[in-house]
Amino acid sequence: MNNDQKRTVLAFVLTGVIVFTWQALFSSNQPVQQPVKQEQVQTQNTQGTATTSSSETKPIATQTNKATNLTSVTLKAGSFFYTVNSDLSFSEAVGNKTSMTLKELSDKDNFFNFKLIDTNNNLQNFNFVFDEQTQENEVVGNDLNKQISIRLKLENDGRLSYQLNGNQDFKLSYNMSATEKQSDNRTYRQYVVQGIDTDRYNLESDEKGEGSLKWVALDFNHHVFFNVFNEKQTINYMATESGEIFFQTVNGKKNYNGYVLYALKNYDYLLGFDNQLDLSIDFGIFGIFAVPILKAMQMLYTYVGNYGVAIILLTIVIRLATYPLQAKSFRSMKKMQVLQPEIAKLKEKYADDPMKQQKETMELFKRSGASPLGGCLPMVLQIPIFIAFYQAISNSVELVGSPFYFWLTDLSAKDPYYILPAIMGITMLVQTKLNPSTSADPNQQKIMYIMPIVFIFIMKDLPAGLNLYFTVSNILGIAQQLYVYKTAEA
Repeated sequence: MNNDQKRTVLAFVLTGVIVFTWQALFSSNQPVQQPVKQEQVQTQNTQGTATTSSSETKPIATQTNKATNLTSVTLKAGSFFYTVNSDLSFSEAVGNKTSMTLKELSDKDNFFNFKLIDTNNNLQNFNFVFDEQTQENEVVGNDLNKQISIRLKLENDGRLSYQLNGNQDFKLSYNMSATEKQSDNRTYRQYVVQGIDTDRYNLESDEKGEGSLKWVALDFNHHVFFNVFNEKQTINYMATESGEIFFQTVNGKKNYNGYVLYALKNYDYLLGFDNQLDLSIDFGIFGIFAVPILKAMQMLYTYVGNYGVAIILLTIVIRLATYPLQAKSFRSMKKMQVLQPEIAKLKEKYADDPMKQQKETMELFKRSGASPLGGCLPMVLQIPIFIAFYQAISNSVELVGSPFYFWLTDLSAKDPYYILPAIMGITMLVQTKLNPSTSADPNQQKIMYIMPIVFIFIMKDLPAGLNLYFTVSNILGIAQQLYVYKTAEA
């Protein structure tokens, strides 16, 4: 096999590794589809379209007045409760199986806020006076200055429904803000916008657009806070580098109906709502595999009672299911290794005739039943499964606070002592040594030995559940390799 072929094979293998690494690190941080770009946010017009300055990033409409005499009301229904301030911001919430306070979700005291866009295209705070509650899950309030009323009702499923009514058409702004971009285990805070597609923006991104939206949300560390519209709304939105995002209605109307929802991102729970709230869980491009993997992990947990054990059992099942591909890959690499001396002779014999060298090499492959891509293709075919397993584990809320054994007290958090990432790297190195070398190029061999070190640094801050999966998968892979080599030599 000539150098061009070697480089092609190496590029093919590394492409698979890069695709996997890219998916693991960055896929959830990029928007699925870019919003409609605007060269410049629309200037003020007769329809009251939001404005901004070209010299600096400002809200689409500008803040003018401050709310006074802030009061708040708390609504309760079963285990759910929300504390709503008179300016229609939220200071507290307990949603479905949530373990984070709103302060931890957003790092702001009052991170979500409804605001009015007045006729001069300025943002104004509401100042509602709430009636005395006759039911703990429902309240009515009025802002007499703006002639707008609101009815809030906390439903038994965790939705806090709102109905805003005015005497004349008005436009609303839904503002969210946060400061810290990510957690210690590389979980990014993201704003999620659901229209035709699901677009995601990391905190501090600089994006703007317009669309007909179903809902908007803040997503962080397995928790999500939604603002869902009963009917799609045409909205201008702009995210700023300061960590704020502004959603502002384009057309005014007298009535706005919808609900807010705070929840742990439990797939089955969110699937029970309309408007595709389950799309807030980013399973990536291989979600078709990730959801069955998640379901299988949940099923195994019902029998073993430990998600770490469930991950190990599921890893064994996947490794057994993909064993034929793995065995084919190992055998092909073995054949290529055996052919290396003959390939070297052909290169020397036909050094001055590349075409003849290529022809004779292919004839050699044909006679021996070897393929230069035979060792790569089966592995590439497994990449979707590996990525889907990564997405299923990284998005599995069941792992939040779920212990394994010994020092691993939370499978959704990073290994505090980096023991699993180190073991994972060692097992990768063992696999690399076991792989038959199909090339004499020392540079290619060095690259393959560097990869385990690279993966240790990639994995060290990722959830312990992921490291457990990769470690067990590598150990099983080593066992499979040894078995294939033993049977092949027998």
